[in-house]
Amino acid sequence: MSTQMEKRKRVVRILRIIGPIVGIITAIVIPPLDLVPPWIAPLPDTVQEQVDSAIDHGLDGIIVYVDQAGKDPEFYTAGVKNKLTQEPADPRAFFKIGSIHKLYIATSVAKLVNDGSLSLEDTLADYLPELVGRIEYAEQITLRMMVQHRSGIPNFTDHEGWDWFTPHTDEDEDLARIFDEQADFKPDARYSYSNTNYLLLSRILDRVLGYSHQRYVYDDILAPLGLTNTYFSLDEVAFEDVVSGYWYGYDDDLRYLGGSMIATAQDVGVFLRALNDGSLLNDDEEAIYASIYEYDHDGWVPGYHSMARYHEDIDTVVIQFVSTTGGDTWGLANVVGGKATGISNIIYNRIVRILRRQRS
Repeated sequence: MSTQMEKRKRVVRILRIIGPIVGIITAIVIPPLDLVPPWIAPLPDTVQEQVDSAIDHGLDGIIVYVDQAGKDPEFYTAGVKNKLTQEPADPRAFFKIGSIHKLYIATSVAKLVNDGSLSLEDTLADYLPELVGRIEYAEQITLRMMVQHRSGIPNFTDHEGWDWFTPHTDEDEDLARIFDEQADFKPDARYSYSNTNYLLLSRILDRVLGYSHQRYVYDDILAPLGLTNTYFSLDEVAFEDVVSGYWYGYDDDLRYLGGSMIATAQDVGVFLRALNDGSLLNDDEEAIYASIYEYDHDGWVPGYHSMARYHEDIDTVVIQFVSTTGGDTWGLANVVGGKATGISNIIYNRIVRILRRQRS
C-alpha cells in the first residue's frame, strides 16, 4: 500500500472519531425536538428492522445496499417506489444521486492530471479564457481550488433567482447566474461548497477531452468496473425505472424535475468500494486523488437524499437512498434539507451501529 494511501487512511480514522463527537454535542445542545424519538429509540437487532422504521417516521421509500468484505452484498428496502401505483421499493431501481456525482468528476480530474491532460495549478482563465471578466479572480483560481471548493466562486444554486422546483436544462443559464458577481472570498482563503465549481470542472473536462466528460466517465471509470446502471441524465433510462421522489407530507412526484445523475444503489456501492480500496486508480492517480478530494459523499435534490460512505473500521460500504426530502422540524434548530433528511441521517447512522455491533 502506498505511503499516500496510509496517510489518507490515518486522517480518515481521525475524522471518523472526531465527527460523531461533534455531531453528538450539536444534537444535545440544539436538537430539533421531533427528531429526538427516532434518535434515542432502542437500537433494533437487524438492519431490516431499522429500515422498516424509516417508514414509520414518514419517509416514503428507502433502499439500503450493504457490502461487507467477505460477504455477498445485501439489499434492504421499505416503503414504496411510487405512491400512485403502490409499487414496493425496488433495490435495483434508478435513483437521483445528486452531488455524489462529484466523486466521479474528481476521479476524472485525478486521472487526467496523471496523464498530463490537466494541471492542478493551471487556472480557470487558462482553461476557459472567455470567463475572464465574468468570474472574479479567474486568473488566480486554480483547478485544485475548484475541486476542493476553495475557489470563492458563488454557488449558483444559492442565487436568489434559483428555484429547486423548476426543471433546469440550460447549464449556460445556470452559470450566467453568477456572472459579474463578487466572489465569496479570495481564492484559497477558505472552504465553501459551491456547485458552480463542478459545473465549471465539467466544462473544462469537455474542452480538454474534445468530447463529453460523460463519455469519459462511462468509458474510463464505469466500464472497467463493469458498471452499466449509472447515467448522467434521466433521459437515458425508462422513466418508470426511476424511483419517484416526494416532499415530506405531499404526494407530488418530483421525478420530472430531472437535474441529477442517476444510478442504482449497487452501481454506486461498487464504484465507492473501488475508489476506497485502491482498485479504481493506479498508485499515481491515487496519490493525486488523495490530495484533492474526499472518498464519501451525500447527495440531495428535491425528493431524493442519498448517502454513499465507506466505513474502514468494519470494511463496509453502506449506500442509502431515501425518496423523501423537506419537512419542517420544531425545536431549537433547523435541519439542512428538511426533516426527512434529518430522519434519513439518523436511520443511516443507526444502520452502521447495527453493522458494527454484528461484527464485534
